[in-house]
Amino acid sequence: MFRPITRRGFVAGTVTAGAAATLAEFAFLQSLPRVDAKDAKAQLVPLEADIEPLVRLIEDTDRSKLLESIADRIHAGTSYQQLLGALFLAGVRGIQPRPVGFKFHAVLVVNSAYLASLAATDNDRWLPLFWALDNFKGSQAANEQQGDWHMAPVNEAKVPRAHQARQRFVEAMDDWNEEAADVAVASLVRSAGAAEVIELFWRYGARDFRSIGHKAIYVANAWRALQAIGWRHAEPIMRSLAYALLAHEGDNPAKRDAEPDVPFRDNRKRARRIRGDWQRGTINSDATTDILSNQRKASPSEACDQLVDILNKKVDPASVWDAMFLTAGELLMRQPGIVGLHCVTTVNALHYAYQATGNDETRRLMLLQAAAFLPMFRKAMEGRGTLSDLRVDRLEKGEVAKDGTKEDAIKDLFREVSRERLSAAKKTLAALTVPGLTADVLMKEARRLVFAKGNDAHDYKFSSAALEDYYHVTPGWRERFLATSMFNLRGSGGRDTGLLERTRAALSKS
Repeated sequence: MFRPITRRGFVAGTVTAGAAATLAEFAFLQSLPRVDAKDAKAQLVPLEADIEPLVRLIEDTDRSKLLESIADRIHAGTSYQQLLGALFLAGVRGIQPRPVGFKFHAVLVVNSAYLASLAATDNDRWLPLFWALDNFKGSQAANEQQGDWHMAPVNEAKVPRAHQARQRFVEAMDDWNEEAADVAVASLVRSAGAAEVIELFWRYGARDFRSIGHKAIYVANAWRALQAIGWRHAEPIMRSLAYALLAHEGDNPAKRDAEPDVPFRDNRKRARRIRGDWQRGTINSDATTDILSNQRKASPSEACDQLVDILNKKVDPASVWDAMFLTAGELLMRQPGIVGLHCVTTVNALHYAYQATGNDETRRLMLLQAAAFLPMFRKAMEGRGTLSDLRVDRLEKGEVAKDGTKEDAIKDLFREVSRERLSAAKKTLAALTVPGLTADVLMKEARRLVFAKGNDAHDYKFSSAALEDYYHVTPGWRERFLATSMFNLRGSGGRDTGLLERTRAALSKS
């Protein structure tokens, strides 16, 4: 179903498999009508008729001309919602979701760009989306070089009946059966309600640690994007999502006990040991500190057992989530980079699922999986090099520009981000004590710098996750969590991308 059929692949395969063939053997092709690139796209999965032309424009326009072409459409009446939907669907249809990362960040970043837009000023609201449009063209080029994958239409002959869809989908996902899952999810989306469909995906997104959290991230981002663009676009998105979640190495994971799968299987049993009224308890900072300390050395199993014990002592889940957020931020402090930042974005996705699900067992599993994934992240980071001994709960307050305004303090802080991130983290704790310098003011500047200087999907993914989660951490801890974000936010000393001015120039044309 998802196998690419491309001119490049056809030519390469012909040369390899039929080196002895002569041109005469292909003479019959001369009598057939010519099929150009536009006609060949008839084999792509069809989209809703009203959005297909805009998706085609994004797909077919050269990168050097896309922003200006889109600006013309906006001036002609294209809405933000329409453009957001078209961009997401272009990525889903034209970028292979395996591995779940790398070039596929063109899709993963769309919701993050949308969140950044929501938090931006009116004048800057289009900027993140235009950055994501340009980023899509880079991923599209990479996808072409790596086989030119495209999503094909559903095999309608194998689509199960509506009353069978849910069972068939669960069976296929449990058995890691790609073909069966594809037709089952198509039937499920057509026949079930959105809430029923996503309830299944929360679990499958969190069931294994492959792709360092990107599976859970994709589930959360796909669902959130669908809230903005409309469930009527869900079928190709959920097909892409199911295909991504079934990515694995080696033999069928259902028939072996691979390390990425063990925590979920164990946590389904642990979840039953948590007290019935576990969602109500006492906020306990000491419990947060205990979990944070244990996370620095515990195995996934040990970390999850501790959570069960603490929840059964009537500690509020908010204090447990505090420890998850702080551990993620601390790991980023201890080894800034690609794995560390995904500690933060993955916990963000799991927490979002925890908030969104209507199933009590799923909520327990999201919290337990967060506790299991963080030691697995730590192990992955140890394999890449030494982790520093920085501790988020011991981070000392620094100094900001003395006798200055809040504007001076902000400038001082983000200059320091570009020079020395640990110092910037300490300055963050101090800046939040400056009269009038609230976290909202600080985060507004952080987003502005991402718009001006961000040149990677992770700039948007990370900043949207970290700045959102500031409000998910309880007061007293949230300032320290925000301080850890300075280890991956953009500072004022970096070079502007140039895309910001190009976007503004395109949009300013009448």
